[in-house]
Amino acid sequence: MEINLDQTLQEGKLHREVDALIVSHLREHNHTQAAMAVASATMTPLSTEAPSNRLLQLVAKGIVAERDEASRGASSIASFNSASGVLAGYGALPVAANYVDFSAVQETRGASKIFPKHETRHVSEHKNVARCARFSQDGKFLATGSADTSIKLFEISKIKQMMVGDTKDGPVRPVIRTFYDHLQPINDLDFHPQNTILISGAKDNTIKFFDFSKTVARRAFRVIQDTHNVRSVCFHPSGEYLLAGTDHPIAHLYDVNTFKCYLSANLQDLNTNAAINQVRYSSSGSMYVTASKDGSIRVWDGVSAQCVRSIVGAHMSVEATSATFTKDQRYVLSCGKDSTVKLWEVGTGRLVRQYLGATHTQLRSQAVFNETEEFILSIDELTNEVIIWDALTGEKVARWPSNHVGTPRWIEHSPAESAFVTCGTDRSVRFWKESV
Repeated sequence: MEINLDQTLQEGKLHREVDALIVSHLREHNHTQAAMAVASATMTPLSTEAPSNRLLQLVAKGIVAERDEASRGASSIASFNSASGVLAGYGALPVAANYVDFSAVQETRGASKIFPKHETRHVSEHKNVARCARFSQDGKFLATGSADTSIKLFEISKIKQMMVGDTKDGPVRPVIRTFYDHLQPINDLDFHPQNTILISGAKDNTIKFFDFSKTVARRAFRVIQDTHNVRSVCFHPSGEYLLAGTDHPIAHLYDVNTFKCYLSANLQDLNTNAAINQVRYSSSGSMYVTASKDGSIRVWDGVSAQCVRSIVGAHMSVEATSATFTKDQRYVLSCGKDSTVKLWEVGTGRLVRQYLGATHTQLRSQAVFNETEEFILSIDELTNEVIIWDALTGEKVARWPSNHVGTPRWIEHSPAESAFVTCGTDRSVRFWKESV
């Protein structure tokens, strides 16, 4: 009886906390009558206080936690759906490895780790410059976008089969879809975290939605018409929202279901008119980061869309070209046209580590973690090489010829395995995977 009584008391307390959050949320968003009705029905004080947007934050975290739990319970062997030509179980994420502890980066001394040898192969090419690439979150698909306005979708298992050699049925064709629906060059791509949907942002001021489960679909089934050149796109981990980084200095937040656009209200406080080169959510969606043409890196609250950390001049006065969170959301990795890659502490804005030795002053170069965050990869424009650093020591541990004719414009690492892709001005797409 004592256990049941204790359980009842705990449940009652939880119910009261939930009721208070609902009343506070409704009142905060000016739904006064609804707040009064709920307060009266649940005997909750109408004046109850809660931190701003607390209910939204808890719901967002709960959605992400639920998805992560589901992914950990998913089978690692996906069945092939012959009707759609897409792997069943798409979106099931690989189990995350332990996070790298970057808090010890200043004390890290000694030998750096060895980056494993990779083999590479040209897997396809566009009719014009290959401008961007993105892996799906489960690492099963890859998409590339081009100045020729086309998007190619690859199945990773077929790329690997192609690298082994042709089968008895003939040459392996890793491109399973090609989409044509933009009027100007593609700038960025992203995969929906759960559904077989790919989005693209382009210079024609649009964000387009493609359903890659349909074998014959070549055009978008939905379109968002923005007011600016869409430089970067990123889905919220819940899949319910997306961010667009544009020529406007504030990221545009869209509700995926209604297409309603939300903007932060503190534009004047930022004192900038610089375009956004890249925008990326953190793993939980509680924050997002922008890399701007004025060289600044800014961290934003994922619920209120308010800037919570502004690192002005992170890359001097030249462009910051990429920015991404670590898996634990405590640090941001950025790249800029000052030929530096930098690791920043989100909580303080403190520079934790610089990664030097790769020149990038002309192209919108990326710096990316490998799947374990033990290494960082980028491109050297002068030598046309892939540069790799030990993430903790900052030591350059490898530099490999890119095998491109001309410097790659983009480098993207798989979130699921030791593999990455480069693409660039020679129109080609090259896939790299760890040698067996």
